[in-house]
Amino acid sequence: MTLDDAAELDPLADLLDTLDLEELGTARITVEGVGDRADFGESGATVFVGRRQRQPHGRVFGGQVLAQCIIAAGRTMTHVDGVEPRRIHSLHGYFMRPGDDTKPIRFAVERMRDGNSFSTRRVHAIQDGLPILSMITSFQEAAGGLDHQDPMPQVPGPEGLPSLADQFGGIDHPGARHLVKRPVEHRHLEGNLFVAPGPEQVSHQSVWLKAVGKLPDDPLVHAAVLAYASDYTLLEGVLRRHGLAWTDRRLRPASLDHAMWFHRPVQADEWILYTQESPSASGGRGLGVGRMFAADGSLVATVAQEGMVRVKES
Repeated sequence: MTLDDAAELDPLADLLDTLDLEELGTARITVEGVGDRADFGESGATVFVGRRQRQPHGRVFGGQVLAQCIIAAGRTMTHVDGVEPRRIHSLHGYFMRPGDDTKPIRFAVERMRDGNSFSTRRVHAIQDGLPILSMITSFQEAAGGLDHQDPMPQVPGPEGLPSLADQFGGIDHPGARHLVKRPVEHRHLEGNLFVAPGPEQVSHQSVWLKAVGKLPDDPLVHAAVLAYASDYTLLEGVLRRHGLAWTDRRLRPASLDHAMWFHRPVQADEWILYTQESPSASGGRGLGVGRMFAADGSLVATVAQEGMVRVKES
């Protein structure tokens, strides 16, 4: 059975296998020609390798690389007996090149700093010797302190909304089959934009999401799956505002950067409300901002992404 066959049979198992990175060893990073080596010197990077998920368009899904970078960085956290491992609380990444979904990806993780409360890591996702994504991420020890949040919007729950299988399960088309086999379920409150524009040209939307099955009891995996899911729909506020659908042949979209803040513990295999809006689009770029709420109303994450959203003249 090929990897693609396995993904068809069990998309969540395929995602978890994609996140199960193999550690290859340590590489040395040297900075030269910029002054005294004592000021710069050498640093080490732990290198992991991960497989890819095949996509209809032949490019690596950005959410996959975000999730794998989180796993790679988290694998370098030092676990001390009796002390809860530091959990990721933020990431900031730039997409630099499209990834090839026929080739593996290597992840080089630099230990930038381990302080008393926070640990900082820099991760480069590399194909053919070139970075396709560069990310800095930070982890924090569990701590108390001030606590407040915006309230969760009052919206209908996911149970009465059609699933992806309900909408596309009977369509014999590669794109439809790919939607049905996603490892994360999505249910749009305002209707999806996969084949047709939304009924209203507004710059906001809400989507219920969760993994299609049970995830391991590992906070790092749940954070990675949440980041994976965050990249699916965040630019749809731009498309919805301008009456566009993903299948519009004029559309030329691509993620440029991605930032995410993890506020509270999250279970990515339980329903999460992802409220999104696009405050601006200009210069061929569109900005998406989203907030993720657990079903009990807890604000678990905030996300921001700018993407290239070009519309080719017909």
